Amino acid sequence: MASTSDFKNGLIFERKNHLWKIVEFQHVKPGKGPAFVRTKIKNIRTGQVLEETFRSGEKIEVVRIEARDFNYLYNDGTNYIFMDNETYEQTELSKAQVFDVLGFLIENTPTTIAFNGEEPIEVRIPQHMSMKIAQTDPGEKGNTAQGGTKPATLETGVTIQVPLFVQEGEIVRVDTRDKRYIERVKS
Repeated sequence: MASTSDFKNGLIFERKNHLWKIVEFQHVKPGKGPAFVRTKIKNIRTGQVLEETFRSGEKIEVVRIEARDFNYLYNDGTNYIFMDNETYEQTELSKAQVFDVLGFLIENTPTTIAFNGEEPIEVRIPQHMSMKIAQTDPGEKGNTAQGGTKPATLETGVTIQVPLFVQEGEIVRVDTRDKRYIERVKS
């Protein structure tokens, strides 16, 4: 058991027979009345996001998860296949289970899969990844004084905003959580 003082982003707990993950939270101490915690929580299975308010000190049932390192291998059309880095066993996950990271899954991507017992509940990818620009409009050299951007499609199909000087075929570092350009990667 844990209380609201143990809240942190990414904490997974059980409530009303469902697993929930804390997306963000804020402790609030109003001038009148007791303190409370305002949270945004996400249902692990359905992806539904709710705003919940917990009384300060309220008890919650924290779920102990085990995280193991995997390598993403391929998509067989319906399932996504991952290989355990220690045992070399393969695990199949459905599209719904990898939906949050789908736009950044490339073959041989190192991933971490969190398990509740034997049930996979979350797939985590690196926060920064290097990806190839598959399609973008031609840019103009020297036209970056005002920091203009243009849309670019990555090799996985995700579209992000990049500076005007970035060209098709270049490798860029991308923040996978915010889906934004960080820098060009020197080859």
